[in-house]
Amino acid sequence: MWQYRRIRDLREDLDMTQQELGEALGFSQRTYAYYESGQRMIPPQVLCALADFHQVSVDYILERTDQKKLNR
Repeated sequence: MWQYRRIRDLREDLDMTQQELGEALGFSQRTYAYYESGQRMIPPQVLCALADFHQVSVDYILERTDQKKLNR
């Protein structure tokens, strides 16, 4: 099972609960918890929404890079 540690870390950096972040992105706490724990694969559109919300790259969330910020 793949865990998305970085989405948990990013959420915690903002002192947000799973409920708060889920609501900010339009889904339930349970759905967000499934994504964070790796019980569900994150759909591409949700992955992009998470990256946009946290202003990081999708590659950062997927641990393909350690560069947190986008170069925009």
